[in-house]
Amino acid sequence: MISWLGILLLFGGVIAVLLARLRRAHWESDRLEVENQKFTQDRQRLFDFMHRMTEALGEGLSRQELQQRIVHASILCTGALSACIFEETPHHTMRSTAVEGLFPPHRPVRDTDRSRPATRARFIEQVLKAEEFPVGEGMVGRVARTRKGELLADARSDPQMVRHDDPALAVRSVIVVPLVFRERFFGVLAVTNPAGDVAFNEADFALMQSLAEQAALALHNAEFLHLLIERRQFDLDLSLASGIQQMLLPRDMPRLDGLEIDARYAPAQRVGGDLYDVFALSPTRLGVAVADVAGKGIPGSLLMAIARTNFRQIALRHESPAQVLTELNRVLALDIRAGLYVTMVYAVIDVAAGQVTLARAGHELPLMVRRDPLRSAGVRQFIRSEGMALGLAPSELFSPAISDHTEPFAVGDLLVLYTDGITEAPNEDGKEFSGTRLADVVCSLHQAGPVEINDAILGQVRTFEGEGRQRDDLTLLTVKRGK
Repeated sequence: MISWLGILLLFGGVIAVLLARLRRAHWESDRLEVENQKFTQDRQRLFDFMHRMTEALGEGLSRQELQQRIVHASILCTGALSACIFEETPHHTMRSTAVEGLFPPHRPVRDTDRSRPATRARFIEQVLKAEEFPVGEGMVGRVARTRKGELLADARSDPQMVRHDDPALAVRSVIVVPLVFRERFFGVLAVTNPAGDVAFNEADFALMQSLAEQAALALHNAEFLHLLIERRQFDLDLSLASGIQQMLLPRDMPRLDGLEIDARYAPAQRVGGDLYDVFALSPTRLGVAVADVAGKGIPGSLLMAIARTNFRQIALRHESPAQVLTELNRVLALDIRAGLYVTMVYAVIDVAAGQVTLARAGHELPLMVRRDPLRSAGVRQFIRSEGMALGLAPSELFSPAISDHTEPFAVGDLLVLYTDGITEAPNEDGKEFSGTRLADVVCSLHQAGPVEINDAILGQVRTFEGEGRQRDDLTLLTVKRGK
């Protein structure tokens, strides 16, 4: 029979176990509550950091200003006394780009003024921005090389930590994390010495890694935004340049009895390096020109604008096309940049005389298609004349090389001027459209008007090229002698 004493001892042991478990449960509960509070605090600090980065992006800060905002936010979120961002230079060295607080320099400081409180912070900032050290050297260099963050809770016990004479630069605890977003390395973020006589711990390290991810994202987004802004500005500049270039082209074709005219212009980019011009010299004389700059895009369009402005003024002063191109070469040769040049063909059509006089400055051969009463197709002729491109040679070499060439221009005859964007248009096999194909189209339609002929030429070129993108500027000008 169990004694009362044994029963009491048994229940007493059970009660003791229950009390111990209860105390452990309370302790676990307290610990979990502390951890939950710490988690909540860290989460709030991370949200605060993200909010500050979003505000910074909204302000359109420069890269350096954003980096300064990052180090400031890092101090606020971690309680550190100082923070610094280091970037890798093209020489594979590390250099400070943003600092706040008395962040200790990477190497010992040697300066007699470093102890003056009024200049200490500025002096340390200057030292940091001036010093460079190789990737891999020290804790910052090591993180830059490995792209893995490091925590040094007790820096005072680390023999590799630099010791500074100034007590304000003593490092008690440090965290260094890489700024990486999608394998894009933006640098290294370091914080030192939490406020109070405490050390950074693993929770602080995890928080810093999260902050670094958000900072790298902010730097990436800022870079993207700046590129987007630059792209929009570039698009605006292109639109303005395209508008100016369109203003330089003839708005309306002059009307001369006995002549039909049609011109087409299609740049490969937003702006191009081709030009055409059509203007009346008298009630019976018409000037027509087509030109091509060696180059596309904005440089080509600027040179073409200069060439066109000078050409129109010069053309009104001379009757000879060769004299016009000679003077234009003299003007362009003074300012044209090495490696750039302009090819041009300029023709003067005299309806009363029934002839066309032209000069060619290194340009594509003009195509003449004449009516043949005995044949259904026209008779082709590529008009050859001497001449070199504008801007390549001084006047003493250019003038002897260029001359006027005159051909009859009877009723039914066609004159076609074009740039190499027509004849050199490639197909998928790399073959060019060629002058032969151009002449075939014109000959087969020589009885049609310039609009229909140009439509057919461009249609054939696009069919020949296939689905590929237009590779060069394209200009086409056709003049037909009517009754």
